Amino acid sequence: MSTNENIRWHTGRLSIDERATRMRQKPATLWLTGLSGSGKSTLAFALEYALHELGYSAVVLDGDNVRHGLCKDLGFSHEDRTENIRRVAEVANLMNDAGLIVITSFISPFREDREQARKIIGEERFREIHLSTELSVCEERDPKGLYKKARAGKLPDFTGIGSPYEEPLKPFERIDTDRLSLEESVARLMKLLQLQPIER
Repeated sequence: MSTNENIRWHTGRLSIDERATRMRQKPATLWLTGLSGSGKSTLAFALEYALHELGYSAVVLDGDNVRHGLCKDLGFSHEDRTENIRRVAEVANLMNDAGLIVITSFISPFREDREQARKIIGEERFREIHLSTELSVCEERDPKGLYKKARAGKLPDFTGIGSPYEEPLKPFERIDTDRLSLEESVARLMKLLQLQPIER
């Protein structure tokens, strides 16, 4: 909430429950966190498509994508990464208020930042999903060549090499994409959400 006395919150005539009822779904944010190369974006967009096929309305907020617009003014310092996560959490919260299921795909390496996201979005909506794929597997995949650059000293604060990744202590679910196929990973999340096809 803004502390500026010239700004106030305007409440519309539609309640969050009314929006959710119209969309026939319970808004939630699935916060996918894990190392680069753990499969977050791949799983996020596959889950989005699977939800769409069942008749649900979902949207992905992807770490790389938001830096083309919403967060293009931010770098990768600790402070900027914290602000990046805060902005995304605020957007996810607004989208949940509109009735959408949100899937985020962010390394979000620090527990403090993820807890801030949980507080913004709300305990009843926030679902922390840890993609627990081992560093060695992620580094072997290295889809963007970032680990190679980090090992060469060109990315000194890269998560998992020069900067720590703080694993979730009690995530909603852990998924190792080296052990589970994409289809199995999507199915596990769908089961956790307890969703059935919507008859339109």
